[in-house]
Amino acid sequence: MTSAAAPMRQPSHTKAFLRLVMIEHSVFALPFAYIAALTAMFQLDGNIHWVRLLLVTVAMVGLRTFAMACNRIIDREIDARNPRTASREIVTGAVSVRSAWTGAGVAVVVFLGAAALLNPLCLALAPVAVVPMVVYPYGKRFTNFPHAILGIAQAMGPVGAWIAVTGEWSWDAVILGLAVGIWIGGFDLIFGCQDVQADRAHGVKSVPARFGIPAALYGARAAHAVTTVLLVWYGLATHAGAFFWVGLVVVAGAFLYEHTIVKPHDLSRLNRAFFSVNGFVGISLFFFALLDLLVRGLTV
Repeated sequence: MTSAAAPMRQPSHTKAFLRLVMIEHSVFALPFAYIAALTAMFQLDGNIHWVRLLLVTVAMVGLRTFAMACNRIIDREIDARNPRTASREIVTGAVSVRSAWTGAGVAVVVFLGAAALLNPLCLALAPVAVVPMVVYPYGKRFTNFPHAILGIAQAMGPVGAWIAVTGEWSWDAVILGLAVGIWIGGFDLIFGCQDVQADRAHGVKSVPARFGIPAALYGARAAHAVTTVLLVWYGLATHAGAFFWVGLVVVAGAFLYEHTIVKPHDLSRLNRAFFSVNGFVGISLFFFALLDLLVRGLTV
């Protein structure tokens, strides 16, 4: 009976691990990696290279899964002391630390394997991409600005995706990467506002905990204003067409909406701002950027 029951339990373990790493949050960074990859393909020869795009997807999901698993493992004691995070799978025991490390190990091997299949420069730079993923969880222990470390980690996605296609460095991709990093760092400032009391009680460092919620929200607004400027710069640098600019207007509107629904004295709609609006930002800009590239001649 024991051997028969074991296979029945495995799917639940897999689901628990996927919940642990919040696999659905790939929607934040992956669309920008696609924008970079497809723009690079457009400039390279005007064709979509599906195998490379698949490998970019595998690499991005692998690296992000590794990063989230490490985050949950390293932060498990902090999470256990915070009522908001005390129900996370590694705290409750739904996923063991050993299983989480195993999942993280598999994920980083998948990432490195995809990088190796793409080109030599991707493989050479892959270890560099891993470092901030591990440093970020420790950031809240030694700096009031761990959001900046998260931004640096996320900024590498578009740069890596461009290199995956061309095998060469691109400053256009760096502009897009900076936009993504500052955008994600900005909404991490918003997200951190809900943990101010717990963070202060347990010595966890962040901008909201150190400088207060109003300062964090002002910082997020500034970050998203800079993000918009960088996206304009990226559009100009890559000679984007009309649909890209329509998408950028939509994104700017989403930023304005996000910052009207979250206020220092009212965080009740914070989750809507974090999950719904920011998910919409990535997906909508990707849709318009893809449409723009297709209209301009990108061949499927």
